Amino acid sequence: MNDYLRRMQIERPWLFLALMMVGFLLAFQLVLFMAQLVLGPLGLPSWAPLVLVLGVLVVVARRQQR
Repeated sequence: MNDYLRRMQIERPWLFLALMMVGFLLAFQLVLFMAQLVLGPLGLPSWAPLVLVLGVLVVVARRQQR
């Protein structure tokens, strides 16, 4: 699978970028849905799962930079 994606990145960069964007969007939506399931019963505002997911992404990005 890794070789296929590398070949696609070189031979068809626009298709590769489109697939990666769709993949990241679906993954973000799935993580956001899971956060809503966990935080839903707590009675928090509707924007709380989004803030939680973005906060976790920021923490992960900062740890990757170290």
